[in-house]
Parts: sequence; C-alpha cells; structure tokens
Amino acid sequence: MSAEAIPVEPVAEPPIPAEETGFVRPYAITGGRTKANYPLELETLISTRDAAVLPVPDQVEHQVIMEECRAPRSVAEIAAVLGVPLGVARVLISDAADTGLVTVHRTASGSENAEAHFMLMERVLSGLRRL
Repeated sequence: MSAEAIPVEPVAEPPIPAEETGFVRPYAITGGRTKANYPLELETLISTRDAAVLPVPDQVEHQVIMEECRAPRSVAEIAAVLGVPLGVARVLISDAADTGLVTVHRTASGSENAEAHFMLMERVLSGLRRL
C-alpha cells in the first residue's frame, strides 16, 4: 500500500429552493424586541380601522395584518397567517396598534369582573347540557 493522497472529488449539493433562501429570523422582524405594549392574549381580537384614513405601512407584516383584520381576527389567527411565533406576532400587532393601523379590542381576563365571567360560564354550561 502506498501512502499517497487519493484525490477526492467534491460532491455537488442540490440547489436550495427559492422559498428557503428568503427566510428572515424572527428577531430581525421585531428588531430584537420581545415585549408588546398591549396585553395581547391568544383570543384578543384585532381589527383594521377605516382604510380611508390609514397610512400605507412600510413593513410587509403590517400590511398582512391590516389585510387579515378587515374582519376581526384573534392574535392566534394572525400568528398562524404570518407563520411566525406567537411572541413575534404580539410585537408586530403591538407596533401596528401603536401607529394606528389596527385596533386592539379589550379582552376580559384575570380577576377583573370575575362574577360576570362566572355567570357567563354557567350559562354556557347550562346551554351545553340542554343540547
């Protein structure tokens, strides 16, 4: 056996599809921010204000949010449409709300008005039992 080096030809790698090369990391979309300025729960509804008075947003994600929220949508639905993690969607929605592009509807949460929440759950449970 000889100790000579045997040349190895490089293996050609398959080309990367175009949709994979356009990926932008979530922290780049939000500028590294992770906190929203609004308490956005999964079920919080977001809607677009009157289109006649709205500026055209620079960020593509804000344009998508505005289009999707012509009818009220939840934060979870918007995150799914954008294809981003929930935390990123919250920051993007918060930014859109700060600039006046969308309206964040108040969500009943926590212990505020607990009696009304309890009564609503009782009515829902009663209705389910009647089915």
